[in-house]
Amino acid sequence: MQTNTTLILRGDLVKEYDLIVIGTGSGMNYVDSMISTNPGMKIAVIDKDEPGGICLTRGCIPSKLLLYPAELVREIGTAGKFGIDVQIKNIDFGYVMERMRTLISKEIKNVREGLSGNPNLDYYHDVAEFVAPYTMKVGNETIISKMIFLCTGSKPIIPPIRGLEESGYLTSDTVLKMTELPSSIAIIGGGYIAAEYGHFFSAMGSRVTIIGRNPQFIPEEEPEISALAKRVMSGYMNIITNHEVIEVQKAGNGKKKIIAQEKNSKKEIEIVADELLVASGRGQNNDMLCPEKGNIDTDENGWISVNEYLETSQPNIWAFGDANGHHLFRHVANYESTFVYYNAVMKKKVKIDYYAVPHAVFSYPEIAGVGMKEKDAIERYGEENVLIGSERYEDTAKGKAMDVKDYFVKVIVEPGTNRILGAHIIGPHASILIQEIINLMYTPEERADPIMAGMHIHPALSEVVKKAFHSLMPPAHYHHVLGHMNLEPESIS
Repeated sequence: MQTNTTLILRGDLVKEYDLIVIGTGSGMNYVDSMISTNPGMKIAVIDKDEPGGICLTRGCIPSKLLLYPAELVREIGTAGKFGIDVQIKNIDFGYVMERMRTLISKEIKNVREGLSGNPNLDYYHDVAEFVAPYTMKVGNETIISKMIFLCTGSKPIIPPIRGLEESGYLTSDTVLKMTELPSSIAIIGGGYIAAEYGHFFSAMGSRVTIIGRNPQFIPEEEPEISALAKRVMSGYMNIITNHEVIEVQKAGNGKKKIIAQEKNSKKEIEIVADELLVASGRGQNNDMLCPEKGNIDTDENGWISVNEYLETSQPNIWAFGDANGHHLFRHVANYESTFVYYNAVMKKKVKIDYYAVPHAVFSYPEIAGVGMKEKDAIERYGEENVLIGSERYEDTAKGKAMDVKDYFVKVIVEPGTNRILGAHIIGPHASILIQEIINLMYTPEERADPIMAGMHIHPALSEVVKKAFHSLMPPAHYHHVLGHMNLEPESIS
């Protein structure tokens, strides 16, 4: 179908498209394939922000461009253990930031040129909103389509803290614009974003204080992994948990005073810092769409409701990525885009399966996980139907060579079948080590047997994964072993 211009009753000119895509991230994954199989297809692509999606413009890609130099700083800091006398004379924070922005700008430019130069696409750099079912207002234009992809991304959650707006703050979006390193920075939030930016700023030379409201640091992780991460990371930053920030005040010389209250005793503490980063999670970005005018249901938090095929309450309108709020990771959005392509374009009926959603925290130490946590597995299957395996890095030849202590792999397995229920790793290269587990979880059998029987290079760090699967034990025995290794959360938190 080519673009049609029609006159509707109220007198507005309307452009008709075969597909409308809101967002230029994962929503664009299969657009080229759709055009190649239907050269006459006409698509409207709309994004109010820089093109490329949150991951490219202000999320995982720019943050990892910052985190790699931070990782180098930490690695260099371990050189003395191996008889290497090395000193970091200077860290050019401005250069680190500008390199990130330059690389990201080039990628954004490439995406923009691709959008603007494609004759099958009309690219709208504007805000879109529904005015009726299948009908959207974009700037001064009205457009319609019987197929719409909603890939609206997310935005930082700003908690209602007294004095926060008046005092000023950074978010994970605006922090990328920094040009000067603050001598001290406080971070509100104790999750993934706080852990990664705490690692970055402390490695660059800032005094970092993290203030988390949850009793557990990085509460999304297994308790023993979170506790070990807190212990290790407390060596280069101040980590405060179980505290609610209740007020922010302006202090002298441009500093900020953060007042937090211990959630049990209500005792107050004060932190003074040059800069403040709010990292309390990300929320929905759908309200500007006015989804209710398109007869599209949302949940109580504003995320777009979808069924098991990722279709919204309005037929042939699909929501994926951050828009549906299921899992706020780019790799999940990419995964979901495949199912939308099958269901919306190829007219198949394929149900989405979130059984093995992986993630990684690029802090120092690195953390990675996939599938169920121990508590969830026991609740679903019963303790007698769960086995846990664990192996420390230091109990492998490569781990000894690296002189790493206490880092470990934890795997959760179903007895008898060896079906992998979950896996969790803390230590160097966790995001790489976990991948062989993830891949097996996407096979029909989901079994650990290929890892257990497969030949692993010796002495490579991947042996720690194989050994974890060869040390399966009941959960109670696992926690007994943790206690002997001084890794039980109560003993290391």
